Amino acid sequence: MTISALDLFKIGVGPSSSHTVGPMRAAWTFAEQLRAAGWLGAVQRVQVRLYGSLSATGIGHGTDRATVAGLLGEQPDRVDPDAMAQAVDAVRLDGRLRLAGEREIAFDWSRDLQLLPVNLPRHPNALRLTAHGDDGAVLYENTYYSVGGGFIVDEAQAAAGGSGADDVAVALPYASGEQLLALCRQQGLRVADLVLRNERAWRPDAETRSALLAIWQVMKGCVARGLKCEGVLPGGLEVPRRAQAMHARLNARDSRPNLITQTFSAMDWVNLYALAVNEENAAGGRVVTAPTNGAAGIIPAVLHYFMDFQRGAGDDDVVDFLLAATAIGVLIKTNASISGAEVGCQGEVGSACAMAAAGLAQVLGGTPEQIENAAEIGLEHNLGLTCDPIGGLVQVPCIERNAMAAVKAINAAQLALSGDGTHKVSLDAAILTLRDTGRDMLDKYKETSRGGLAVAFTEC
Repeated sequence: MTISALDLFKIGVGPSSSHTVGPMRAAWTFAEQLRAAGWLGAVQRVQVRLYGSLSATGIGHGTDRATVAGLLGEQPDRVDPDAMAQAVDAVRLDGRLRLAGEREIAFDWSRDLQLLPVNLPRHPNALRLTAHGDDGAVLYENTYYSVGGGFIVDEAQAAAGGSGADDVAVALPYASGEQLLALCRQQGLRVADLVLRNERAWRPDAETRSALLAIWQVMKGCVARGLKCEGVLPGGLEVPRRAQAMHARLNARDSRPNLITQTFSAMDWVNLYALAVNEENAAGGRVVTAPTNGAAGIIPAVLHYFMDFQRGAGDDDVVDFLLAATAIGVLIKTNASISGAEVGCQGEVGSACAMAAAGLAQVLGGTPEQIENAAEIGLEHNLGLTCDPIGGLVQVPCIERNAMAAVKAINAAQLALSGDGTHKVSLDAAILTLRDTGRDMLDKYKETSRGGLAVAFTEC
């Protein structure tokens, strides 16, 4: 399996890469498969069945709406979130759905979209789509698994052990942190340089650079929108947006600094950026999976921190940061998981924290050994983190959790850079522990809202 930086960093919409982006991609793929087979004109009804975690938190995560949007022909990286909301509302109100943007069929929301509280064997995030013809006969049916970070596989791919990533031969393949460090030593390359060389399997260096800078622009745009918006987040928890007011307070405070404000200023801005992104995500806005939507604020917050506080920071640093982060994300997805439904929030926030720590260590001049150490520290201190969103919404504890992990990533990089990269627990060992801990974790703590804070909140 090979994973590109542009596979890990996808432009999409909130609130969840597994529950929103993945199902939308699956439904769009299903509609396109109908078109390719010449069956689109014969379809009279489409049935959607959501299983496992997609069922348990599907309403709060907007899985039902995202799937319908995909059937309408919308794609996460291209859709206008506001236009999507209107189109989906119209389907629910009118009972008519324009499949793939072309074939209008009846769609009864309560009959044709079912949330089933059972798990399919291959992955907890599963949806089955069925197209019926005139006589009710099945024209085409497929099951899709949303395996984290917006990656999807269908039934045949899952049976073959697919991960949703391309099977591309790269110049310098590595399957472990140990192999990554060995290649860096043998080739005399920084981590970012090695990843860039591998990206040539997909596109020239100039295109990779341009694409990563475009990703950064979307991240910055998400922060900017989050700093302007006020009000209450949707979903019923009545969680207020805080970033706009916090931004105003920071601007006013920093104009008259004292010792305390000077000490805490950088951390406050990191917190602000993370909150802004994840409030936008919770509101269904445009975000970048980094590597997931639930953890989308960590990497932008840390990268913003560097760009704001490091004199002379520029585009080269953005590219290097995201490439080094990619190296770590590839290892975690390959050897464990970035899916909260599979391994808990340690796989989302933990992986993003490790990736951000590696990226920051890279642009601060860290050696490959120090970068690996930074990633290990960031991951190690998120092990065991459960995914227990209150009300099935990506709001509490998810929004603040991104701020906490962003600060933790900065500290991880700082600790690693204070040493020579030598440490007791390897990144590989931490990733293996993530995988095993996720397997041992009870299902109620893995994105089902049936345990942890989700239950404690209702009992209060």
